Amino acid sequence: MNIPESNVPRVVIIGGGFAGVNLAKSLANKNLQVVLLDKHNYHTFQPLLYQVSSSGLEPDSIAYPLRKIIKKHKNSFFRLANVEQINTEGKEVLTSIGKLNYDYLVIATGTKTNYFGSKSIEANSMPMKSVPQALNIRSLILQNFEKAAIANSDAARNAYLNFVIVGAGPTGVELAGAIAELKNHVLPREYHDLNSNHMQIHLLEGADRVLPPMSKHASKKAKAFLKSLGVNVHTNVFVKDYDGKVVTTNSDLVLHTETLIWAAGVTGAPINGLKAESMKTNTNRYLVNRFNQIEGYDTIFAIGDIAYMSTENYPNAHPQVAQPAIQQGKLLGKNLVRFAKNQPPKPFAYHDKGSMATIGRNKAVVDLKHFKFGGFFAWFIWMFIHLMSLVGFRNRVIVFFNWTYNYINFDKAARLIIRPFKK
Repeated sequence: MNIPESNVPRVVIIGGGFAGVNLAKSLANKNLQVVLLDKHNYHTFQPLLYQVSSSGLEPDSIAYPLRKIIKKHKNSFFRLANVEQINTEGKEVLTSIGKLNYDYLVIATGTKTNYFGSKSIEANSMPMKSVPQALNIRSLILQNFEKAAIANSDAARNAYLNFVIVGAGPTGVELAGAIAELKNHVLPREYHDLNSNHMQIHLLEGADRVLPPMSKHASKKAKAFLKSLGVNVHTNVFVKDYDGKVVTTNSDLVLHTETLIWAAGVTGAPINGLKAESMKTNTNRYLVNRFNQIEGYDTIFAIGDIAYMSTENYPNAHPQVAQPAIQQGKLLGKNLVRFAKNQPPKPFAYHDKGSMATIGRNKAVVDLKHFKFGGFFAWFIWMFIHLMSLVGFRNRVIVFFNWTYNYINFDKAARLIIRPFKK
């Protein structure tokens, strides 16, 4: 890998998501060598992936080069690689570009889409966990519009204009709202040969309400916002199968569609090599203590979505969202410096800053500790926080101007089929 030998301990970080990036930043110019490994050369701001999918933003607005993040860190290195296995006895990581020894290993691989064992759904649905997947959805949506315009039958046309989203968590709700805005503002103006009323958006949720992780107040508001946009909301509905044409459910609901977007859940993305008893098997997350050490190991850590830390306030572990990952990354950076100096580490305590979701123009919901509200003010707060959370000044400027343009013109400026998608 051409990583220089060093007389200071080496920290290897697997994963350049929120957890890995914040850990790498917290170790900047400390008395440690840091090696960051990832299969992509960029960090993705995942909360805005849905806007890439729905033509609101270009991918370079929400992605940032990992090398640029650590460019001023004198003893930090990045390598583009797939990590294949961990040799715990030899304290080395086996990757697609070679082996690398470590003194401290941090796994921050996050999650992958959970299809709950359905091979047909996995083969035929559209996941949205990465920039390439978001671009696939964008291309498919726009291609469906074009195919609908030349369809020879009403049934074929309706199938192209029927969009089914499974999972009404923040991702599903936000994506449903964004696609509804395409229907309400873009289709009537630019697809004159299509009747926008034929376009249907169905949001399916297995729980009894949308946004199950948030408050009932937020769920009620979000559902009302979705319905005002023309989204068909179906709760207590589970998808049983999807063959690429027809969605069957646990109810009488049967949907004919060319597009099923799967946002129904995630599972951990572990790496081969650790003991089976170190894993929470039903979630594929590593069991960690309050210092993020993986059970059974002193020098191997897990942070972010892949870490399962059970505490008094969070007996079923912390939510798999950005804030726990960011906070764990920052604290572990400080603790690794303490470990290297043989000083006692500090335990992790999660500070819940609240949760939020946007449903569309002037429509959002916010849950804070003592306040719960929705509407324009919530939407403004959502925009400000997400804008300021983006990595890099350039990305903030581009996103701000895109949002301003979209707001003034009721348009989605990134409606380009750059890379056609084929099932």
